[in-house]
Amino acid sequence: MLEIAKVKNKNLFIRWGIVLLAVLAILISWVVISNRNPLPDGFVYITDKIPTAILEIRYFSEDNFIGTVIDGYHAPKAILNKEAAQALKKAADNLYEQGYYIKIFDAYRPQRAVDHFIRWAKDLDDIKMKEKYYPDLDKSLLFKLGYIAEKSGHSRGSTVDLTLVDISTGEELDMGSGFDFFGGISNHGTDLITKEQEKNRNILRDAMLDAGFEVYPEEWWHYKLKDEPYPDKYFDFPVK
Repeated sequence: MLEIAKVKNKNLFIRWGIVLLAVLAILISWVVISNRNPLPDGFVYITDKIPTAILEIRYFSEDNFIGTVIDGYHAPKAILNKEAAQALKKAADNLYEQGYYIKIFDAYRPQRAVDHFIRWAKDLDDIKMKEKYYPDLDKSLLFKLGYIAEKSGHSRGSTVDLTLVDISTGEELDMGSGFDFFGGISNHGTDLITKEQEKNRNILRDAMLDAGFEVYPEEWWHYKLKDEPYPDKYFDFPVK
Protein backbone atom coordinates (compact mmCIF):
# COMPACT_ATOMS: atom_id res chain seq x y z
CA MET A 1 0.00 0.00 0.00
CA LEU A 2 2.88 2.34 0.83
CA GLU A 3 4.41 1.78 -2.61
CA ILE A 4 1.05 2.50 -4.30
CA ALA A 5 0.71 5.74 -2.32
CA LYS A 6 4.22 6.77 -3.34
CA VAL A 7 3.42 6.16 -7.02
CA LYS A 8 0.17 8.15 -6.75
CA ASN A 9 1.97 11.03 -5.05
CA LYS A 10 4.68 10.94 -7.70
CA ASN A 11 2.13 11.00 -10.52
CA LEU A 12 0.26 13.85 -8.84
CA PHE A 13 3.50 15.79 -8.47
CA ILE A 14 4.32 15.26 -12.15
CA ARG A 15 0.83 16.37 -13.24
CA TRP A 16 1.00 19.51 -11.13
CA GLY A 17 4.49 20.16 -12.44
CA ILE A 18 3.24 19.98 -16.02
CA VAL A 19 0.36 22.34 -15.21
CA LEU A 20 2.71 24.84 -13.57
CA LEU A 21 5.12 24.70 -16.51
CA ALA A 22 2.23 25.31 -18.93
CA VAL A 23 1.04 28.29 -16.90
CA LEU A 24 4.59 29.64 -16.75
CA ALA A 25 4.98 29.26 -20.52
CA ILE A 26 1.74 31.18 -21.09
CA LEU A 27 2.86 33.97 -18.77
CA ILE A 28 6.26 34.22 -20.46
CA SER A 29 4.62 34.33 -23.90
CA TRP A 30 2.27 37.06 -22.72
CA VAL A 31 5.15 39.13 -21.35
CA VAL A 32 7.16 38.71 -24.58
CA ILE A 33 4.21 39.71 -26.75
CA SER A 34 3.36 42.63 -24.50
CA ASN A 35 6.93 43.93 -24.60
CA ARG A 36 7.22 43.43 -28.34
CA ASN A 37 3.95 45.01 -29.37
CA PRO A 38 2.97 47.76 -26.91
CA LEU A 39 0.73 49.45 -29.45
CA PRO A 40 -2.80 50.83 -29.18
CA ASP A 41 -5.55 48.97 -31.02
CA GLY A 42 -5.52 49.77 -34.69
CA PHE A 43 -1.74 50.23 -35.04
CA VAL A 44 0.96 47.86 -36.29
CA TYR A 45 4.70 47.73 -36.85
CA ILE A 46 5.39 48.15 -40.55
CA THR A 47 7.97 45.36 -40.66
CA ASP A 48 5.35 42.92 -39.37
CA LYS A 49 3.37 43.63 -42.54
CA ILE A 50 6.30 44.25 -44.88
CA PRO A 51 9.32 42.16 -43.81
CA THR A 52 11.41 43.51 -46.71
CA ALA A 53 11.03 47.13 -45.59
CA ILE A 54 14.32 48.78 -44.64
CA LEU A 55 14.24 51.14 -41.67
CA GLU A 56 16.40 54.20 -41.22
CA ILE A 57 14.46 56.09 -38.56
CA ARG A 58 16.20 59.46 -38.62
CA TYR A 59 14.45 60.86 -35.56
CA PHE A 60 15.97 58.09 -33.45
CA SER A 61 19.37 59.41 -34.43
CA GLU A 62 21.28 62.67 -34.55
CA ASP A 63 21.13 62.72 -38.35
CA ASN A 64 18.09 64.96 -38.72
CA PHE A 65 17.40 68.67 -39.10
CA ILE A 66 17.57 69.24 -35.33
CA GLY A 67 20.68 67.14 -34.70
CA THR A 68 19.51 65.10 -31.73
CA VAL A 69 17.22 62.16 -30.94
CA ILE A 70 13.66 63.49 -31.03
CA ASP A 71 11.25 63.26 -28.09
CA GLY A 72 9.08 60.16 -28.22
CA TYR A 73 11.45 58.04 -30.31
CA HIS A 74 12.63 55.27 -27.98
CA ALA A 75 13.51 52.74 -30.69
CA PRO A 76 14.28 52.74 -34.43
CA LYS A 77 10.89 51.33 -35.39
CA ALA A 78 8.18 52.33 -37.86
CA ILE A 79 4.49 52.25 -36.95
CA LEU A 80 1.32 52.98 -38.93
CA ASN A 81 -2.37 52.41 -38.41
CA LYS A 82 -3.60 49.16 -39.93
CA GLU A 83 -5.24 50.77 -42.94
CA ALA A 84 -2.16 52.74 -43.91
CA ALA A 85 0.08 49.72 -43.35
CA GLN A 86 -2.07 47.58 -45.61
CA ALA A 87 -2.00 50.24 -48.33
CA LEU A 88 1.76 50.58 -47.96
CA LYS A 89 2.11 46.82 -48.36
CA LYS A 90 0.30 47.09 -51.70
CA ALA A 91 2.78 49.73 -52.81
CA ALA A 92 5.76 47.74 -51.48
CA ASP A 93 4.64 44.59 -53.30
CA ASN A 94 4.28 46.57 -56.53
CA LEU A 95 7.73 48.11 -56.11
CA TYR A 96 9.31 44.78 -55.20
CA GLU A 97 8.11 43.35 -58.51
CA GLN A 98 9.89 46.26 -60.20
CA GLY A 99 13.12 45.51 -58.33
CA TYR A 100 12.93 47.88 -55.37
CA TYR A 101 12.71 47.74 -51.59
CA ILE A 102 11.07 50.56 -49.69
CA LYS A 103 13.22 52.38 -47.15
CA ILE A 104 11.39 54.22 -44.38
CA PHE A 105 12.69 57.34 -42.66
CA ASP A 106 9.60 58.05 -40.54
CA ALA A 107 6.02 56.90 -40.14
CA TYR A 108 3.82 57.47 -37.08
CA ARG A 109 5.20 60.44 -35.13
CA PRO A 110 4.14 61.18 -31.52
CA GLN A 111 2.73 64.63 -30.83
CA ARG A 112 5.55 65.15 -28.31
CA ALA A 113 7.98 64.89 -31.24
CA VAL A 114 6.09 67.61 -33.09
CA ASP A 115 6.23 69.71 -29.92
CA HIS A 116 10.01 69.16 -29.92
CA PHE A 117 10.14 70.52 -33.48
CA ILE A 118 8.16 73.59 -32.44
CA ARG A 119 10.47 74.37 -29.51
CA TRP A 120 13.49 74.01 -31.76
CA ALA A 121 12.00 76.24 -34.46
CA LYS A 122 11.52 79.04 -31.95
CA ASP A 123 15.19 78.93 -30.93
CA LEU A 124 16.63 80.87 -33.85
CA ASP A 125 20.18 80.53 -32.52
CA ASP A 126 20.22 76.73 -32.90
CA ILE A 127 21.32 76.24 -36.51
CA LYS A 128 23.89 73.46 -36.16
CA MET A 129 22.24 71.34 -38.90
CA LYS A 130 21.57 74.24 -41.28
CA GLU A 131 24.32 73.38 -43.76
CA LYS A 132 22.92 69.91 -44.44
CA TYR A 133 19.16 70.40 -44.15
CA TYR A 134 18.26 74.03 -44.92
CA PRO A 135 21.36 75.83 -46.27
CA ASP A 136 19.41 78.31 -48.39
CA LEU A 137 16.63 79.15 -45.93
CA ASP A 138 16.41 81.38 -42.91
CA LYS A 139 15.28 79.23 -39.99
CA SER A 140 12.61 81.80 -39.10
CA LEU A 141 10.78 80.95 -42.34
CA LEU A 142 10.37 77.21 -41.75
CA PHE A 143 6.89 77.60 -40.23
CA LYS A 144 5.72 80.03 -42.90
CA LEU A 145 6.91 77.79 -45.72
CA GLY A 146 5.13 74.74 -44.28
CA TYR A 147 8.15 72.62 -43.38
CA ILE A 148 7.17 72.62 -39.70
CA ALA A 149 3.63 72.77 -38.29
CA GLU A 150 2.03 72.56 -34.86
CA LYS A 151 0.08 69.48 -35.95
CA SER A 152 1.36 66.74 -38.25
CA GLY A 153 -0.44 64.12 -40.28
CA HIS A 154 2.25 61.73 -39.07
CA SER A 155 0.66 61.86 -35.61
CA ARG A 156 -2.53 60.38 -37.07
CA GLY A 157 -0.61 57.30 -38.14
CA SER A 158 -1.45 57.51 -41.85
CA THR A 159 1.64 59.28 -43.18
CA VAL A 160 4.99 57.78 -44.15
CA ASP A 161 8.31 59.23 -45.34
CA LEU A 162 10.21 56.85 -47.60
CA THR A 163 12.49 56.27 -50.55
CA LEU A 164 13.53 53.35 -52.77
CA VAL A 165 16.47 50.97 -52.69
CA ASP A 166 17.60 49.01 -55.74
CA ILE A 167 17.45 45.33 -54.78
CA SER A 168 20.28 44.38 -57.14
CA THR A 169 22.77 46.92 -55.76
CA GLY A 170 21.49 47.69 -52.27
CA GLU A 171 21.81 51.41 -53.04
CA GLU A 172 19.20 54.13 -52.65
CA LEU A 173 17.86 55.61 -55.84
CA ASP A 174 19.06 59.13 -56.55
CA MET A 175 16.08 61.40 -55.86
CA GLY A 176 17.93 64.69 -56.33
CA SER A 177 17.74 65.73 -52.68
CA GLY A 178 17.89 63.98 -49.34
CA PHE A 179 15.15 63.25 -46.83
CA ASP A 180 14.03 66.37 -44.94
CA PHE A 181 16.01 68.73 -47.14
CA PHE A 182 14.11 72.00 -46.89
CA GLY A 183 14.15 73.71 -50.27
CA GLY A 184 12.59 73.89 -53.70
CA ILE A 185 14.67 71.00 -55.02
CA SER A 186 12.60 68.66 -52.82
CA ASN A 187 9.31 69.72 -54.41
CA HIS A 188 7.34 67.52 -56.76
CA GLY A 189 7.63 68.94 -60.27
CA THR A 190 10.80 70.91 -59.60
CA ASP A 191 13.03 71.76 -62.55
CA LEU A 192 16.13 71.61 -60.33
CA ILE A 193 16.72 67.87 -60.81
CA THR A 194 17.77 65.65 -63.71
CA LYS A 195 15.45 63.54 -65.84
CA GLU A 196 16.82 60.40 -64.19
CA GLN A 197 16.14 61.79 -60.70
CA GLU A 198 12.63 62.78 -61.78
CA LYS A 199 12.09 59.27 -63.16
CA ASN A 200 13.15 57.76 -59.83
CA ARG A 201 10.76 60.00 -57.91
CA ASN A 202 7.94 59.06 -60.27
CA ILE A 203 8.48 55.33 -59.70
CA LEU A 204 7.82 55.90 -56.00
CA ARG A 205 5.00 58.37 -56.63
CA ASP A 206 3.10 56.14 -59.05
CA ALA A 207 3.21 53.12 -56.74
CA MET A 208 2.07 55.17 -53.75
CA LEU A 209 -0.76 56.84 -55.65
CA ASP A 210 -1.93 53.48 -56.96
CA ALA A 211 -2.02 52.16 -53.38
CA GLY A 212 -4.25 54.98 -52.15
CA PHE A 213 -1.80 57.60 -50.91
CA GLU A 214 -1.52 61.25 -51.91
CA VAL A 215 1.54 63.41 -52.43
CA TYR A 216 2.69 66.39 -50.40
CA PRO A 217 3.81 68.92 -53.05
CA GLU A 218 6.82 70.21 -51.10
CA GLU A 219 8.35 66.83 -50.19
CA TRP A 220 8.97 63.97 -52.62
CA TRP A 221 9.34 61.46 -49.74
CA HIS A 222 6.08 62.30 -47.91
CA TYR A 223 2.84 60.36 -48.53
CA LYS A 224 -0.48 60.34 -46.67
CA LEU A 225 -3.28 57.81 -46.98
CA LYS A 226 -6.27 59.48 -48.64
CA ASP A 227 -8.96 57.67 -46.66
CA GLU A 228 -7.26 57.81 -43.29
CA PRO A 229 -9.16 56.30 -40.34
CA TYR A 230 -8.30 59.02 -37.78
CA PRO A 231 -8.52 62.31 -39.72
CA ASP A 232 -9.04 64.46 -36.63
CA LYS A 233 -7.10 62.58 -33.97
CA TYR A 234 -3.47 63.13 -32.98
CA PHE A 235 -1.75 60.38 -31.00
CA ASP A 236 1.11 60.69 -28.55
CA PHE A 237 2.15 57.16 -27.59
CA PRO A 238 5.94 56.69 -27.95
CA VAL A 239 7.71 54.77 -30.67
CA LYS A 240 9.29 51.81 -28.90
